[in-house]
Amino acid sequence: MTKRLDQKLARIRAGKYKPTDFIIADAKDGDMGPSLTSCGPKREKDGSWKRYRTRTEFLDEIRALVRQNVLDIMLVSASNLELLNKDKLFAKSAVQPAIRANDTTCIWRMRGATYHDAPSRPFRSAALPRVMYGTAKAPAKKGAIKGADFGLYSMTFNNDIEADIRSLEAFADFRAEASALGFRYFLEVFNPNVDTRIDPKVLPHYINDSILRCLAGVTLAERPLFLKIAYNGPKALEELASFDPSLVVGVLGGGAGTTRDAFELIHQAEKYGARVALFGRKINLAESQLEMVAMLRRVASGEIAPKEAVKAYHGQLKKLGIAPARSLEDDSAVTETVLKEAAA
Repeated sequence: MTKRLDQKLARIRAGKYKPTDFIIADAKDGDMGPSLTSCGPKREKDGSWKRYRTRTEFLDEIRALVRQNVLDIMLVSASNLELLNKDKLFAKSAVQPAIRANDTTCIWRMRGATYHDAPSRPFRSAALPRVMYGTAKAPAKKGAIKGADFGLYSMTFNNDIEADIRSLEAFADFRAEASALGFRYFLEVFNPNVDTRIDPKVLPHYINDSILRCLAGVTLAERPLFLKIAYNGPKALEELASFDPSLVVGVLGGGAGTTRDAFELIHQAEKYGARVALFGRKINLAESQLEMVAMLRRVASGEIAPKEAVKAYHGQLKKLGIAPARSLEDDSAVTETVLKEAAA
């Protein structure tokens, strides 16, 4: 089945973008970072919880979201995609499956770990031929894709020449292999995970410059389909999104925050030039993931404003008999600093 992502990207690149073309992804790849806790708490309707979801419960949540058919991309680990493909979840779905193609050390945030306190180092668990064809090497005659031919590659620039060169060299190796196999990808660039000695006001622009410098020597055949970056405010996003119309910019969801934070983020991202948003914790920790995704779509499309969307979301929770984690007043607050200045 033709995936909705390809249709939307085609319209965006052709200059025919409308807010209904905004791309929304769910990042359910946390098992490659925090691991077990990333599955989220097994929440009861009254809001209580005693344990984290099991892998089976986590996969069931993914299946429900894909069948809802509102998301454009479902990002998972290679091992979870293998299980989801056993029941052909994506075969007749317009939702595009994607895998995390690398797992740099800055996302290794297991309980008790301190790996993320050191400059990010490149590392890859997923083997692309296995992901695509289920074999150790690509077949001589490439047949139908059995897994996925699309994924996320991430990097972190830290103003550290040795660490950054290692990351760039690993990125070059990945691009070469991906290009040879026909594996498509989008590029995630995290904010620095250690002190860069750069003025915080300049840091968002350092990140913009690092991304553009990194891609300047990369021809179209090896370029990412789009970017995934932290939302560092209107000025930095507008600067990057307007610089090169051929480079589609997306934002990552960040921390859990309030429900208003989630809706405010997607609203501001769309307003200031992003055309993609990838949410992880903001969806995974929601009282109702299905209702959260449905409301994110309405906000991104311009159908409803962020503050009114919080009220509507709480109304849906009430109908479902689900206790909200916060009062309507508390959940309507913008708590993330980067969102406060331009809050609607």
